[in-house]
Amino acid sequence: MKIREIMTIDPICLRPDQTVGEAAIIFMEHKIDGAPVVNGNRELIGLFTKTHIYRVVNGDRDFDRPVAQMMSTDLLVGHPDDEFGDVVNATVPRLPVVDDRGRVVGICTRGDIAKAFFDSYQNISLELDAIINSAHNVIVSIDHNGFIKVWNAAAERILGSKASEVSGRHIQDVLPESDLTRVIDIGTAEPLKRISLRGHQFLSNRSPIIKEGEIVGAVAVLLDVSELESVSRELERFKELNRELDAIIDSSFDGLYITDGNGITLRLNKAYERITGISADEFIGKNVTTIESEGIVSESVTALVLEKRSPVTISQEMRTGKMTLATGNPVFDDKGNIFRVVSNVRDITELNALRQKLEEFEGLSQHYESQLRTLKLQYVGSDNIVTNSSRMITLLSTVIRLAQFDSTILITGESGTGKELIAEVIHNNSSRRDQPFIKVNCGAIPETLLESELFGYDYGAFTGAKKEGKPGYFQLAAGGTLFLDEIGDLPLNLQVKLLRVLQNKEFVRVGGTKPLQVDARIVTGTNRNLLELVEKKLFREDLYYRLNVVPINVPPLRDRIEDIPPLVAHFTKLYNRKHKLNRRFAPEVVDVFMGYNWPGNVRELENLIERLIVVGTKDLLTIDDLPAFLVNSGPVNPEVTVSGIIPLQDAVENVEKQILEKAYQQYRTTRQMAAVLKVDASTVVRKAAKYGISHTK
Repeated sequence: MKIREIMTIDPICLRPDQTVGEAAIIFMEHKIDGAPVVNGNRELIGLFTKTHIYRVVNGDRDFDRPVAQMMSTDLLVGHPDDEFGDVVNATVPRLPVVDDRGRVVGICTRGDIAKAFFDSYQNISLELDAIINSAHNVIVSIDHNGFIKVWNAAAERILGSKASEVSGRHIQDVLPESDLTRVIDIGTAEPLKRISLRGHQFLSNRSPIIKEGEIVGAVAVLLDVSELESVSRELERFKELNRELDAIIDSSFDGLYITDGNGITLRLNKAYERITGISADEFIGKNVTTIESEGIVSESVTALVLEKRSPVTISQEMRTGKMTLATGNPVFDDKGNIFRVVSNVRDITELNALRQKLEEFEGLSQHYESQLRTLKLQYVGSDNIVTNSSRMITLLSTVIRLAQFDSTILITGESGTGKELIAEVIHNNSSRRDQPFIKVNCGAIPETLLESELFGYDYGAFTGAKKEGKPGYFQLAAGGTLFLDEIGDLPLNLQVKLLRVLQNKEFVRVGGTKPLQVDARIVTGTNRNLLELVEKKLFREDLYYRLNVVPINVPPLRDRIEDIPPLVAHFTKLYNRKHKLNRRFAPEVVDVFMGYNWPGNVRELENLIERLIVVGTKDLLTIDDLPAFLVNSGPVNPEVTVSGIIPLQDAVENVEKQILEKAYQQYRTTRQMAAVLKVDASTVVRKAAKYGISHTK
């Protein structure tokens, strides 16, 4: 029981500047003998009682004295959610009750405690009455003088007298043939005594009631014998069910072998004899350990079930040379003890053939599933990843293979390349795909909050903490995947704690003491050079090697420009649908996109496309709609280095050939090359033919 259930809510409170005389008047008006003293915020600062007033009356009679000079300040206080038992054990006459901010919300007096005891006693009494009256058998008790104290509802129903009519009367006046006072005289129990009361035949269990070593009464529990006939009929029905069970067991095609909780063989069916080639006489009544030691069976599945207390499946070789597959299952009683072990036995030859076929089908299924995922990513793309480049397709194929294992993966790459999407692909293609996928940006959470966000906290960990505590991301990701992005921004003190999580698979909440197990796959990402951070002592070397078990680098968009056209199509469709528009880009715009360096990678491309779609005033977006920095962008590092003096025409042709060779290496279509070189596509084709340049060269 909580204190809030018994306390006086919002009690009368005194201010510290009120006088003793004012307090005395308040006590008389409200008929109280004490009150908490609070400040302006209703925070408890003391306790003033009638005892303090009596001291003034018997002393200097200075009733103008402020209560703050006399109040008690060394106080025992309670909280609304404290247990009632804590108050009962207290030795103070009254207990102020405060909330988490120290503000008075109630007061608990001895009168409140006494009322709570009375209510509790009354509830227990009513509960005992309900239990006795709910009993199916007749219950009658008497005190040491033979007067009836208990006469339950079953006694009313069967014996025909109301409890109100017989309570307090002597048992000899109500049931003279019961002879219940004899139990008090002899002081011993009389079990299973046959007795006739008011035309009913009963079996009576009668016992003395002993309290503190003295007999204070007797109680009789009466069973109507007529019910035994019903029990007998029920027993016959169970016998019939047992015969049916025997028939069912013997009709099973699989062998069935049943023992008790000690491993003693109770029964086996005919199919078991047929499969093993051994007669039931060699098993019935024997312990399974004896059967195993005699070499009748190579290993007993029942013995393993009794040892492990759980289902077990093993291969067995019988003395006859037969190979069987046995599955044993324990059967528990109400107390959790094994009282039966049921084993199912099959000819393993047939099962081996079926298992081999199943393994073949499963292998093919996994192979086809892997192939389908690869093809989906290669030709269709996933829900979020769009790619045509061979480099990204190879990367995704690698990622899908790695997703099958729980190794820690470090995803590196420039900002905006899609590291988070790669982490999502890892999760969606792993065995944890149906469990949570939690993403955390370590650089976006303030350092003061990062530890509690990652690992959670217990009640009282810090000021403002929730009463029930809070689980961290490691708990929320239980069974699934936790992606820690921007891991290079993790503070050094948390790097130590993360290292412990990776090594020991456990952590402790902020403010907690109990280690919690971690069952989550850890995937990290960063756009920083962790090795440089290690050299600068900004990142732990041991943590780096724990994270870098399987490194994956996502290439920047400028290294996979063949992904730009499908990305443009994807984002155009996405933002047209979002903004209910029908914009499209002219081919020369895509060519300009492919010639741009994209320092912000895919994120920059996406943001630019949304801006152009929203800002544009016509459905067809051309080069005129592009920002100046994009139109004026040209090839990176256009400078030409001169190493010597040669004829000018030869120099022009030499530079022209080198530029075309680089263009053919970097771009796939002549349209893309022409957009970057600022010439017509026909010029690119003609000059490439002149210098013998092609994609195959």
